[in-house]
Amino acid sequence: MGFESSVKGRDSSPQEQEVAQTPPSVEGATPFMAQYLDMKARHPDAMLFFRMGDFYELFFEDAITAGKALGITQTFRGQHNGQPIPMAGVPYHAAEGYLARLIRAGYRVAVCEQTEDPAEAKKRGSKAVVRREIVRIVTPGTITEESLLEARVANCLASIGLAGGGREAALALADVSTGRFEVFALDAAALEDVLAAIGPREVLVADSVMAHPDVSRAVHGLTLTPRPDARADAKLGERLFREAFGVSTLDGFGIFSRAELIACGLLFDYLAVTQAGGQARLDPPIRTAPDTFLAIDPATRASLEIERSTRGQRQGSLVDAIDRTVTAAGARLLALRLGRPSRDGAEIERRLDAVAFFLDASDRREFARDALKRASDLERSRMRLSLRRGGPRDLAALAACLRVGEEICADVSSQDTPPAEIASACTALSLADKPRLAAFAQQIVAALARELPVQARDGGFIAQGYDPALDETRALKEDARGVIARLEAEYAAETAISGLRIKHNNVLGFFIEVNAKHGDVLMRPPLAGTYIHRQTMANAMRFSTTQLNELEAKISRADGEALAREMDIFNRFVSEADALGPELALVADGLARLDIAAANAEWAAEVSAVRPEIADAPVFEAEGARHPVVEAALRATGQGFTANDCRLDARGQAGPRLTLITGPNMAGKSTFLRQNVLLAILAQAGCYVPARKLRLGLADRVFSRVGASDDLSRGRSTFMVEMIETAAILNQATVNSIVILDEVGRGTSTWDGLAIAWAAVEHLHEVNKCRALFATHYHELTVLADTLAACANASLRAQEWKGDLVFLHEVKPGPADRSYGVQVAKLAGLPSAAVKRAEAVLKRLESKEGGAKRLEELPLFATFVAEEPAEYQPSEADRILAELDPDTLTPKEALELVYRLKQAAKP
Repeated sequence: MGFESSVKGRDSSPQEQEVAQTPPSVEGATPFMAQYLDMKARHPDAMLFFRMGDFYELFFEDAITAGKALGITQTFRGQHNGQPIPMAGVPYHAAEGYLARLIRAGYRVAVCEQTEDPAEAKKRGSKAVVRREIVRIVTPGTITEESLLEARVANCLASIGLAGGGREAALALADVSTGRFEVFALDAAALEDVLAAIGPREVLVADSVMAHPDVSRAVHGLTLTPRPDARADAKLGERLFREAFGVSTLDGFGIFSRAELIACGLLFDYLAVTQAGGQARLDPPIRTAPDTFLAIDPATRASLEIERSTRGQRQGSLVDAIDRTVTAAGARLLALRLGRPSRDGAEIERRLDAVAFFLDASDRREFARDALKRASDLERSRMRLSLRRGGPRDLAALAACLRVGEEICADVSSQDTPPAEIASACTALSLADKPRLAAFAQQIVAALARELPVQARDGGFIAQGYDPALDETRALKEDARGVIARLEAEYAAETAISGLRIKHNNVLGFFIEVNAKHGDVLMRPPLAGTYIHRQTMANAMRFSTTQLNELEAKISRADGEALAREMDIFNRFVSEADALGPELALVADGLARLDIAAANAEWAAEVSAVRPEIADAPVFEAEGARHPVVEAALRATGQGFTANDCRLDARGQAGPRLTLITGPNMAGKSTFLRQNVLLAILAQAGCYVPARKLRLGLADRVFSRVGASDDLSRGRSTFMVEMIETAAILNQATVNSIVILDEVGRGTSTWDGLAIAWAAVEHLHEVNKCRALFATHYHELTVLADTLAACANASLRAQEWKGDLVFLHEVKPGPADRSYGVQVAKLAGLPSAAVKRAEAVLKRLESKEGGAKRLEELPLFATFVAEEPAEYQPSEADRILAELDPDTLTPKEALELVYRLKQAAKP
């Protein structure tokens, strides 16, 4: 007996002595196990989903790993070379859910399918093994299934190419789920920033360049897939590039450097591997230069919580706070724009014009948004169909999007002349000049039924009346079922058995079932010549007839012919969608751009955001600015946000180049710093901003060093991380950059920290000459406003009220008078003894004759705490109050009592 049948034997006891933890050699393996081991050897770094009937089975170490990762039962089935084999399985129909969990956990999965019918295998011999092939490798960067993807988040695969001894670098980027394909030529040092902007799910790197310092820094924390050096070849890359697009030369796409071809080669080679020799269908490459968008390094991106909050969630991020899109494609495009804000003033103005178009007309905006809610994810539906993983619902999605686009275009054309961005989107959406696309949409609507299955193989998705040949086949099938009903009545009359029924199952097909007591009648002449015994049950007997068998074959043929006809129609639509791919891609892009424009207008109306003014000078002039994320959180609890102004000018003309921000902790310094940089990011992304006014000179980079934590994986302390981030700012910031720094130098001794902060301020002001906000608790730094020509002080207001500290969250000119650190510690719940000790130490430090060198004269904390307060002695006022009876006092006596207490209270 082959292993394929023996694996369904007994479950081994958990106390089995030895278990084959890893796949052993093929030697001694059954034919089935030899097939499994051969498949596993092809992809040893992937978990192997091995199709067996209605299950995907996993064996050996894969079974153990899957059991833990998925929480499924891991058993032992069969043996190999005398050792029990660990085994686990997941149902075929529910496999996508398990795949999603494995991919999220960072695993790669090789899917091995049966490519032969078991009946065909039996013809080769009783021990023949069903043929199987690996049809796909599922990895984080190559998934396309709707259930495995985050609808509103891009799913990118990136590859890194290096040439010229590591001096020349490139990135190739593909989102297999949408077809987007980008190529970046850049300096190796810029890899980290660009990868942070992209946020790839998986990064491909050749083995030999993984140790390159710029590469290792850039891929830190990302899902990394090493590739053989032999695949990082420029000539191979060019050949694979040409093959992917079916061209004989790349001249039509531009001139590519060696590093770009290497990156593209790694990408196309990996896609061929994961698609089991096939090729992902990508759109023509977008050539992107990193200097066309605002550079934001990973530390700044994390500090500002642009795409993810500090908890790693979308909730609480800038994207989440402003996202009012109603389509998945629109949400992905919004995230791309916020992740890569533009440096092109004309492009920014076009986007702002589009927002204004919808903001100025609420009816127009409402109509567009209501229509867009009926649009499906055209980008991903198109690619699933292109990869032959789509179904009838994806076809319906294409038609729905084409209809929605036409509706919006008709409404827009009836209005005023739209701005360039809206006009461009409508040009892509209009079907008036695209007869082939219009006919395609009409045919899909006419062809598809109201209720659609997920998979085409389930059938029943072509509407009645669309295809005469299909209708005829279906009628034949329905007629055959009517014949069965009539046949059942004839057999019941012929045999005089009223309980006779014709039934069906997958083993016997159609059969006649009668009560056991009537079975003998059918097995005796003359009926035995007509009724053929098939099966005896406990309470029933089953029979067949030649007529019934012929009818079953006819129905089976009709079912098969109907499904084959439906599949033929479906495949013709898919081929047509492939041919219309470029036009469909433009429609998807047009819908996404309209969604963003209407969504940004909706958000602007909701929060009273304004259009930013783009200036030629390196200025930042904000009036009534608000933090979009914090304000949203406060608004959700019914609270308001205190708006503040900020004015910076790198030239030192319209405002200070650098402003020192002082004030107590919890007063809002960090919020003030972040909100101003977020306004710059929103403006350069083409969004309105939460303020009364913003005038902005476009920035080339933004830097944020606000808050820091250690990086144990790289062996860095909190202070070291802070210094590395500060060094990056001082080395890279230009006159067009915007910088915010918070409490630089706090992680070391007071004087060391002050010295570092002092030098950083001077460097920013004198060398970088960029717009900067510098928050600090070193009040000694505030004197720099008197010595640096373009430096100013500002502070966050706070007041003490009845012993408590009240934060006003207002920014005012000039330095803070004190830090109120002890009061904040009290608010945080520091024990009263510790608070008193802190007050005593602070008083000594702040005294004229005190200072740090006299600190040792203070009593030790233990002594300070141990000193019990003297036993309380009642005063004369206490004695008077204890003796009186307030209920018996006359008005005159009460007045006299007040005078007595006043006299007793005198020292």
